[in-house]
Amino acid sequence: MYDRILIRYGDLMLKGRNKKQFIQAAVARVKEKVKSEKVTFETAHDRLYIRLNGENAETVMADLDKVSGLSSYSPVVKTGKDLDDIEKSSLELLEKLVKGQKSIKVETKRADKTYPLTSQEISKKIAGKILPAFDGLSADMHHPDLLLTIELRSDAAYLFAEKIQGLGGFPVGTMGKGMALLSGGIDSGVAAYLAMRKGIETELIHFESTPLTPIESAQKVVDIAKKLAVYGMQNRVVLHFFPMRRIHEAILKHVPEPYHITILRRMMMRISQRAAKRRKMFLLINGESVGQVASQTLSSLFVSDRAVSVPVIRPLATYDKNEIVDIAEKIGTYEIAIRPYEDCCQIYVPKSPATKPRDFYARRYETLFDYNEMIEEGLEEMATIIVSEKSELDLVASGFTVKEALIDKE
Repeated sequence: MYDRILIRYGDLMLKGRNKKQFIQAAVARVKEKVKSEKVTFETAHDRLYIRLNGENAETVMADLDKVSGLSSYSPVVKTGKDLDDIEKSSLELLEKLVKGQKSIKVETKRADKTYPLTSQEISKKIAGKILPAFDGLSADMHHPDLLLTIELRSDAAYLFAEKIQGLGGFPVGTMGKGMALLSGGIDSGVAAYLAMRKGIETELIHFESTPLTPIESAQKVVDIAKKLAVYGMQNRVVLHFFPMRRIHEAILKHVPEPYHITILRRMMMRISQRAAKRRKMFLLINGESVGQVASQTLSSLFVSDRAVSVPVIRPLATYDKNEIVDIAEKIGTYEIAIRPYEDCCQIYVPKSPATKPRDFYARRYETLFDYNEMIEEGLEEMATIIVSEKSELDLVASGFTVKEALIDKE
């Protein structure tokens, strides 16, 4: 039934002299995500049309749900410009959409100014045919349940009555690059997704301590990365596994218990900064939410950030847990994240963690072991893999530690 899908860019149209760059990036991302070989693309100055050529509209729109930078999209019916053609196509289009709806508005946009009727006259005539055809449907010019839009162009009339909300944000890759700390829990995957949605090309770094932590905790990270890959450039994402065991053991041995998590997080920030700079990135993305746990007080976040010199963004800083869970369920990471396998932040949680740590004490405790050497050695040993939606890496079946598993995979 549908002929094409109309895509709107939203805020990208406000980018002034850079508008063309952003739109080109959005079109490129759409072409990456839409998997059907049937469709073709038509670009206009402020819109993109996907010609379906027999492809199912729902299939294509499911792919568009993974594209950041799109404001909205609508499945469109193309028909003749004669009023009888518009009336017939309008009734066919509304047949599936009108159920449960009580009111409608018909709106006409007449790009073809040679058409003999005005926009208001066309809307009135078509509405006069639609309303008697559906019992209980009334006209509402201000807050209709359904809005039927008729666009009259020189070649044909285009009709649509659905406006599906896009991801918004900006096309991934247009806002630079960042390194996201990925724990395997609920929050960090959502934070990475929100950064990607905002146009940041995001790589992931996970701190694995096998065999202190179970190999299944690392598998969770791979599976979350697969879910995030569908939002990335070329439908993939780069994932780094940093071997954290030596640093983890040194913290447990040398640092007073209340500061275990504080120092561990500072080490993770330092490592992420160095890994990011190696990848020519100068931004860190963290999944912390203010006050959610004892180690995420404002004092703790301040002391954590003092360990690095690059900007740190926390997309979830003001989110409540239920809001984070809603997003995790939407992007498919929630069921993975709640698997009962702990990462190195969770497995040795102090009984009474410092909720108001001081930078002075943190720096003092860090002098008790040579972390710089451990970080450099870890960076040399760090494993980097490219994850796509179809990746089949099974760490659990391959090895006792991440290193063993990845060697076995090679």
